[in-house]
Amino acid sequence: MKTITVVADDRVGLLADISYILSKSNLGIDGLTVEVIGGKAIVSLETKDVNKAKNILETNGFKTTEANTIVIKVSNYLRGAGEISEMLAGEKIKVKDFSLLSSDSQDGIFALMVDKPRKASRMLNDFILGSEAAAC
Repeated sequence: MKTITVVADDRVGLLADISYILSKSNLGIDGLTVEVIGGKAIVSLETKDVNKAKNILETNGFKTTEANTIVIKVSNYLRGAGEISEMLAGEKIKVKDFSLLSSDSQDGIFALMVDKPRKASRMLNDFILGSEAAAC
């Protein structure tokens, strides 16, 4: 399974809309994780075809992360993001992109693209949302 992450304003019916859109295209959801931080819903979906899911969701107005992105939740996110960067650099993992998806006063959710996703996923397993570690 691969994971794709949808970032949307939190609202009633969001999961129903996502599942309806995917089911109309004959694409099932095999796993689901949702975090709500700072008014944003971060929905990580496991599916057999992330590229198809990405295209379908974006065509219907949803914002998604890249299919090979690692999505993590970090407490005390300003200090935590720096610590994550240092951990990766210490293992010679180059960060290509490190983007804040959403935050509140305590936590931050980040999307990371790295040159060694499997190694990074193993290192960051305790921070990963959904099942991205298995997807890389």
